Amino acid sequence: MSRRITFGTDGWRAVFADGFTVENVRIVAQAIAALTVEKGQQEQGMIVGYDTRFMGRSFAEEVVRTLTANGIKTYIANEATPTPVVAFGVKTFAASGAVVVTASHNPPEYNGIKYIPDYAGPANPEITERIEALIREIQETGQVKLISVEEAIARRLMRHIYLRPHYEAHLRRMIHFDVIKQAGLRVVVDPMHGAGIGYVSRLLAEAGAEVTVIRGYADPLFGKDLPEPTEPRLKGLAEEVVRQRADLGLATDGDADRFGVVDHTGRYVSANQILSLLTRHLVKNRGQVGRVVRTVATTHLIDRIAGKYGLGVTETPVGFKYIGAEMLQGDVLLGGEESGGGSVSGHIPEKDGILLNLLVAEMCAWERKSLEQMLSDLHEEAGKLYSTRLDVRLDGQAARMKSFLQTPPEQVGPYRVKSAVECDGVKLLLEQGHWMLIRPSGTEPLLRIYCEAASREALAELYEAVEDWRAGY
Repeated sequence: MSRRITFGTDGWRAVFADGFTVENVRIVAQAIAALTVEKGQQEQGMIVGYDTRFMGRSFAEEVVRTLTANGIKTYIANEATPTPVVAFGVKTFAASGAVVVTASHNPPEYNGIKYIPDYAGPANPEITERIEALIREIQETGQVKLISVEEAIARRLMRHIYLRPHYEAHLRRMIHFDVIKQAGLRVVVDPMHGAGIGYVSRLLAEAGAEVTVIRGYADPLFGKDLPEPTEPRLKGLAEEVVRQRADLGLATDGDADRFGVVDHTGRYVSANQILSLLTRHLVKNRGQVGRVVRTVATTHLIDRIAGKYGLGVTETPVGFKYIGAEMLQGDVLLGGEESGGGSVSGHIPEKDGILLNLLVAEMCAWERKSLEQMLSDLHEEAGKLYSTRLDVRLDGQAARMKSFLQTPPEQVGPYRVKSAVECDGVKLLLEQGHWMLIRPSGTEPLLRIYCEAASREALAELYEAVEDWRAGY
């Protein structure tokens, strides 16, 4: 019996030679081809990209073989290409969509597929549900169309495409590189051996910044680590920033849709802090306006900044597909999530670590201040919030713990629950501005618990309450 193929928060991911096999890649590609034909978009063309993972190009060619066998014109990237660059290609060339062979920030033994529809953002739940239904039909019938790459070329159904120049030209219009040029920034860039190699570093160097690159070559094993730009995995970047006496360090994940930032002291600056700073920068320095969209798990410091500058705030479930849907409606200044994804007005409705990193560099150059100084200014304006996330494995104990979500507590530690929001999991809004979110992960067998409080002491009390719940269940 075939294993069930499901799309999580952002695409399908599985372990090599287990779930991620040539056979299953062809099945997923056939489902996407069937959807494209259903929509009558086979003549528009489909873009296929891939990152630096093991056999990425080979799996991308398997996707091409199936798409073209279904009569769909296909353009395959000529090099490992970031997901946001492929998404921008969909918009630029009015393609019917794109398939990216990537497992994003997952461990090296994983690979996956992201499907990007014609609106150049993550596939919404309706689209992924239809793809999953088509996958089940194909698994039952075994009907997958396939031709060779050579035949696809001979029938003029497959061509190569170079997306980098178009995307970089767009970023030159999006970012104030003249401001960066005047500041004389010193930056360390860490693409973490992923598809973002050469993007942030090249554009900053072109603008006159002094750039040092680490982990700037393709490695399918990602240096035997996760290509995830979080604090534990950016220690090398932090050390290099201090060694080079740089102004900041900038990182992207395996497919460059997430960002990571280190300040001049080597201290990791969280995505929550960066998104808050960028909201302020876009309004205060650039004079832009619009709604701010954040996920239910993202800091309420953004709300405080938005309130100060008269901006509206929209809260969505976790997953950039929900933020992207809001961006498609218009009037969105910035959309972001605490896991390191974001995009801004004038760009695609897809998270983009390259763009966000460049905006951080622009902000530092504009203010002529360190990130540490800007955070101090931010906290003086809007106060300070402390955030953390705990991941609980879904063993028997945690599974029992999930049952309490159906009857949320009236108190968390010493704090009364003012209200409960069921946007994605259960979010408990507590007195004194604290909150806690409990939700199952969309990509791993985990229960994620997010806490935010107005003081370190209060955050510790929320943490203790979680530990007491675990012990009690």
